[in-house]
Amino acid sequence: MTSLDKPTQDTQQDDARTVTEAALFEAFGGVRGMVETVLPGLLFVTIFTINKDLHWSAIAAVAVSLVLVVVRLVMRDTVKHAFSGVFGVAFGVVFAMMTGNAKDFYLPGMLYTLGLALAYIITTLCGVPLLGLILGPVFKENLSWRTRNPGRKKAYAKASWAWGLILLAKCAIIFPLYWWADTAQLGWVLVALKIPPFLLAVWITWLLLAKAPAPIDVFAEMEAEEKAEAERKAALSAEQGEATGGRHRR
Repeated sequence: MTSLDKPTQDTQQDDARTVTEAALFEAFGGVRGMVETVLPGLLFVTIFTINKDLHWSAIAAVAVSLVLVVVRLVMRDTVKHAFSGVFGVAFGVVFAMMTGNAKDFYLPGMLYTLGLALAYIITTLCGVPLLGLILGPVFKENLSWRTRNPGRKKAYAKASWAWGLILLAKCAIIFPLYWWADTAQLGWVLVALKIPPFLLAVWITWLLLAKAPAPIDVFAEMEAEEKAEAERKAALSAEQGEATGGRHRR
């Protein structure tokens, strides 16, 4: 490798890291997405710790979730992360109100975490890692990594294993607490475990994808094919026009 090659490779690696960071930031919502994920549960457990009132705690959690959606709408930003928070809080409130047990506010989210962990592991075992399905459209590669980019498929598989095992470890902590701890204790542990496991999984994903082969931009390929087809048709039409003009002259 010459001295001229190394800067080029370093630049390509930096570009790959930048693209990966931007894609992960978009897919998982960034700092605002994390705030929208944590704030309703934090408000619920704070109010419940103070006054032990399920109704006021639930109302506050739903209200702040709706406010976050309104803020997104006013700023004309994507609302998918805020809406997912609203649905999660709504399911929790319904469960808690139906049973009268404040701990059941957390049960839908806990079951979702367990289901997501199993989904990461099962899809990876089936050869279609879930993380590739999530990030493929973000990287504009769709499912091209499955058959055309084996190095990238391997990275998605490793990252999906990381997500699955991290979430299973989280479940191993929170499910026993659901039975043994009171509502406030469970709530504070869940708040504390919202961000760190998520950041660890994102960091591992970033490390793996930054070193993986670059994604194949299938959208750019389709545009190039459409452009080539249009040029071919234009050239064919021009040839036919010249042939017709030649016959008329004869």
